[in-house]
Formats: sequence, structure tokens, C-alpha cells
Amino acid sequence: MHFQDKRTKMMTEAAIIAAVYVALVLLFKPISFGAIQFRIAEALCILPFFSFSAVPGLALGCLLGNFFSGAAMPDVIFGTLATLLAAIFSYKLRNVSKWLVCIPPILANAIIVPFVLQYAYGVPDAYYFLFATVGAGEVLAVGILGNILLLALESRREVIFRTQ
Repeated sequence: MHFQDKRTKMMTEAAIIAAVYVALVLLFKPISFGAIQFRIAEALCILPFFSFSAVPGLALGCLLGNFFSGAAMPDVIFGTLATLLAAIFSYKLRNVSKWLVCIPPILANAIIVPFVLQYAYGVPDAYYFLFATVGAGEVLAVGILGNILLLALESRREVIFRTQ
């Protein structure tokens, strides 16, 4: 595949992933934010297992989803950074084990998002409570829904994420 074609393919995949992420955040907005959150869009965080395009796609999707949902600017910025870091580490783990790909998003969000909630929204000192609730939401969204998605996509990998 020619360099320009690869770049176009990567940008297209990233844009589609970002669009789906944003759509899921907006569709499920009532449960995607707050101290107790279940962000269904986070199931897409397993996509770096299949393609590097998911790294910028997930970050852009998180940025736009948070922005268009009216999130506070620190949430937009640091939530996006958490997603970007998680996507990079998930991509790096893809050749180690498919089951490890879900770990970085769970940890990054469980560790970073409670600080964001405290700072940006004035949630009282409850870091460990927020760590537990955000972490539980991530385990459900990424660890369970994400792994179901991974298994469903794995059998269609060559059709969906063609290398040629």
C-alpha cells in the first residue's frame, strides 16, 4: 500500500472511531459523566488491539464527546489525556495478550478522573470513593463490554481492519 493510501486509511479509521465514540457519549450522556459513571463509549478502548488508528481516534472522540457534552475544560483536557495515555499503552500491550488491552483504560481513568472530578467540579474530598466508582464503571465498560466487542470483532479482523 502506498504511503498516501496508508495515511488516508489511518485518518479515515481514526475519524470513524472518533465519531462512534462521540455518538455513544452523547447518546448515553446521562450515565457517562459524574461521580458514578458508566461510559459505554469506553468499550471502544479495546480497538488499539486491532489498529494504531484507534489511538488518535479514541483521543479525538473523548475530546469532542466531553466538549459537546458541556464538560468543564479541565475534564475535556485531562480526560482526553487519560484516554490518549490509555490508548497508547493498550496499543503497546496488543502483542502481549489481548486480555491486557483493557487494563490501561481502566487504570488511567480510575486514577486520573477522580482528580478531575474533584478539581473541575468541586466534588468533595472523596478520591478513594471516586476511584472505586469510576474504576467500577471502567471495569464494566471496558473490561466486560470492551472484551465482548473484542471477541466479536476478532473473527472479522481482516475484513474490518484490512492491511492492504
